[in-house]
Amino acid sequence: MTATALPQKPAEVRQLIRTGAWRGVTSGVAPGHVQANLAILPKDLAFDFLLFCQRNPKPCPLLEVIEAGSVEPVLTAPGADIRSDVPGYRIYAEGQFSAEVPSLADHWTDDLVSFLLGCSFSFEQAMTDAGIELRHQTMGCNVPMYITNIPTTPAGSFSGPMVVSMRPIPREQIVRAVQVTSRFPATHGAPVHIGSPEAIGISDIDRPDFGDGVEVRPGEEPVFWACGVTPQAVALNSKPPLMITHAPGHMFITDQRDADVAVL
Repeated sequence: MTATALPQKPAEVRQLIRTGAWRGVTSGVAPGHVQANLAILPKDLAFDFLLFCQRNPKPCPLLEVIEAGSVEPVLTAPGADIRSDVPGYRIYAEGQFSAEVPSLADHWTDDLVSFLLGCSFSFEQAMTDAGIELRHQTMGCNVPMYITNIPTTPAGSFSGPMVVSMRPIPREQIVRAVQVTSRFPATHGAPVHIGSPEAIGISDIDRPDFGDGVEVRPGEEPVFWACGVTPQAVALNSKPPLMITHAPGHMFITDQRDADVAVL
């Protein structure tokens, strides 16, 4: 089932995900609604991670924190269940990626705190409305994501490199892309880098660390935005006993509208 064939309402999409009827990449799904990255940690690590997000608002813009013992994101999607309403989850244990699972039913404990972080998929509708092609949507694949040499600001036990997502943009549209995305600081905002992948530690743009490679055509520049997959790179670096995340490109879809988080 393609993104365009899915229901437009977030609650209806979440129901399809919850029942296992659909588990695809969420770019273009429920257009106009905010999507969120996910990071789940044991309660004793939650304060350190909260501080990490506050110190790194570009890759980790906080939308909501769900306290230990609760699974409902009451601010962004009342009635949803964070254990079942994401199309795919990843489990990191002691700094190792250990599993990708469709549900957290067998992995949930009541001491887990969930963090919802803004996602760049949320400004893609505004980019489309501005006449900017999104190559990963055109190709029907996931957005490419890369681990960079850009350091995050450490907090407590958490540190590591920033992850970025990339979209090829025609040179004459780059200023417009910056203007459009700057209005969405809650979902990563303006790009962190334009051009030269090597300058931020990306040796082969055709081989992303997460997601799928896309073509950068003549007359285009690769444009890089901070990415909410950063906590996964931080998990690999900092080696917490447990971190549960979304599978890259498989986001939690909230009830919030993009317009609700835009800055005029």
